[in-house]
Amino acid sequence: MTVRVPARLKDRLAHLARATARTKSWLALDALESYLSLNEWQIDAIHEGLADADAGRLIDHSKVSVWLRSWGTGKETRRPR
Repeated sequence: MTVRVPARLKDRLAHLARATARTKSWLALDALESYLSLNEWQIDAIHEGLADADAGRLIDHSKVSVWLRSWGTGKETRRPR
């Protein structure tokens, strides 16, 4: 795999590598892993939510609003189902 990295980004990566005593390759791999994990999680959550909606597993907006407004009041209501 080949990746073209702009000079400014390359300089930032080199600076961080020196500051953390890591290699640029290690940092790039770590960044890629973090990015993929985050985005895979988001896509999976979106698909799960769409499947729930398609199956009719929804909660009325007004019930969720009441629940959220109760947060931090000392009288938090139960999560709507």
